Amino acid sequence: MPKRVRDYEEDLVEKLKDAEFAAEYLNVSLEDSDEGAEERFLIALGQVAKAHGMTAVAERAGMARQAVYRALSETGNPELSSLKALLDAMGLKLAVEQKPKAS
Repeated sequence: MPKRVRDYEEDLVEKLKDAEFAAEYLNVSLEDSDEGAEERFLIALGQVAKAHGMTAVAERAGMARQAVYRALSETGNPELSSLKALLDAMGLKLAVEQKPKAS
């Protein structure tokens, strides 16, 4: 009998339901500074939102579901208030840290 392999996206969705994993996933995404980094962050945030249920996240954030999809698309440009509301709806928060000093 062939071995069943779990679909990558299904596994990722399950892991992204965990707030600690989701926070680390998003933080790693934010570390990129090359071209397209902002778009990749929005994609990652969209994946976390899908893991939590896009409709439920939109409701908790006080946003229309379509507005959430638009904001988190590759061409999206969410306002800071929208970003904070979405993160809050997923049990996450925005934070700022000092960069490590170059040696």
